[in-house]
Amino acid sequence: MASKSSTIRKNGRRTRRKYTIRKGVYGTEARPRLTVYRTAKHIYAQIINDSDGKTLVSSSSMAKDVRANLKSGGNADGAKFIGGDLAEKALAAGITDVVFDRNGFRYHGRLQALADAAREKGLKF
Repeated sequence: MASKSSTIRKNGRRTRRKYTIRKGVYGTEARPRLTVYRTAKHIYAQIINDSDGKTLVSSSSMAKDVRANLKSGGNADGAKFIGGDLAEKALAAGITDVVFDRNGFRYHGRLQALADAAREKGLKF
């Protein structure tokens, strides 16, 4: 198990990466930002219009309707389901193009599974 100080350093590095990424990633009305946050047990994704500061569409492994269909949000299968669910909601809201914000996390594993599932369902990024 990692010590508390190593966890704090690790989160600090992720936060620095996050702000570096966010300098170049901005969601507009034409192309909102798809941002992803993950914890050990859950994954959250939302599409945000940064011009207005509003969340347009969101999905997470914590939502009651999703939990009924999902065994765990802490694995790649859960991330695929969330990505597909988010893409369906986005297409229903008329959103087809987005900018992907990985939020400082590495693009592999659950993040990659979520992104691939969203692309398969029709989101472009």
